[in-house]
Amino acid sequence: MATIKEIAALAGVSRGTVDRVLNNRGSVNPATAEKINEIAKALDYKPNKAGLALAAQKKKIKLGVILFSTDNPFFADVLKGVNEKAGDLAGYNCSVLVKQIPINVDAQLDAIDELLREDVNGIALAPQNDDRIRIRINELSEQGIPVVTLNTDIENSTRIAYVGSNYTRSGRTAAGLLRLMTHGDVRIGIITGSSDILCHTQRIAGFTDALKPYQEHMHIISIKETQDDEIASYEQTARLLNEHPEINALFFAAGGVYGGCRAIASLGLAGKLCVVAFDKAETTEQFLRDGILSAVICQQPRIQGKKPLDLLFHYLTSGELPDREYHYTAVDIRILENI
Repeated sequence: MATIKEIAALAGVSRGTVDRVLNNRGSVNPATAEKINEIAKALDYKPNKAGLALAAQKKKIKLGVILFSTDNPFFADVLKGVNEKAGDLAGYNCSVLVKQIPINVDAQLDAIDELLREDVNGIALAPQNDDRIRIRINELSEQGIPVVTLNTDIENSTRIAYVGSNYTRSGRTAAGLLRLMTHGDVRIGIITGSSDILCHTQRIAGFTDALKPYQEHMHIISIKETQDDEIASYEQTARLLNEHPEINALFFAAGGVYGGCRAIASLGLAGKLCVVAFDKAETTEQFLRDGILSAVICQQPRIQGKKPLDLLFHYLTSGELPDREYHYTAVDIRILENI
C-alpha cells in the first residue's frame, strides 16, 4: 500500500505538503496539489483509518456547532442530538462547543470567529442564506476547516455536506395536506421566519408550486415574516387574520408556531381554520389536542444534531468526504390520532 512518504518522494515535496493536500488541511499551490492527487490516484492511496483516528485522539479534535436560538423548540431538540453525539465523541478525545444565536448575519459571523479563537477543527452550522456567510464558509474550506450545514443549507458554498429536510418536498407535503383537509374556496395565509433563511423560502416555493394545479379554488392571500420570534408571530398572525377575515387556512412555514396558535385561540378561531405547521413538540401536541393545529410535519431534529458531528469527525479522522452531499431526514406527518 502506498504511503504519504512515497507520494512525497515522487512529487518532490514534503510529507506535510502531501498531508495538507490529501486531507484538505491548508493552502497548497494548485499545480502542486494536482500533481499530488494524480500520484495518489495512480498509486491507489488509501488512508490508514486506524492510524488517523489514533492521531486525531492525540491532537484533541474540537468541533463547533452554531444553532439558532432555543426559543424555537425545534432547536432545543436539535441540541439534544448534539449533546448525545458529543457524549459519544468524548471517548475519542473530541470536544464539542455550541453557540446559539438569533437570526442575524453579524451574530453568525461573530459566532464563527469565536469558534475559530477556540481552535475548532470543523464546524456544523445552520447558515443564513447570505453572501457574507457563503464567503466565510469558502474561506474556512481554504483554511482546511470543513463545514457541514444542518437544518438549512446555503447555495454555492464549499461546505462538505448538508443534513436536514428536503424543504421543497416538505412544502409540497404541507400543500397536499391542506388540499386534502379543506373543501370549497380556500384562502391561505402564510407565517414564515425569514426570507434570508433558505429552508423557509424553499418550503414556501414547494408549497406554492404544489398549489398551482388547484389555484382556481386555493389562493395564497398574504405572507408575514416573524424571524422565528414567538411574540412577533403572535402579532403578525393576529394582524393577518384581522386584516383578512376571509382566510380559512394557515401554513406556518417556520418557527413561531406557539405565538401564532395563541393568536388563533385569542381570536376565537380554534377549530375554524385548517392549520398546518412543522415540528413535534409539547406545544404542538397540545395545539393538536385543542383543535388549533390540524397537522404537523416533523423533521427528525435529533438526527440533525447528531449526523453533522458524525460526518465531521469521520472526515477529520479518515480524510474521506461523506459518501453523499445531501443527507435528508424523513418527512413524518403527525395528526391528532397518531401524535
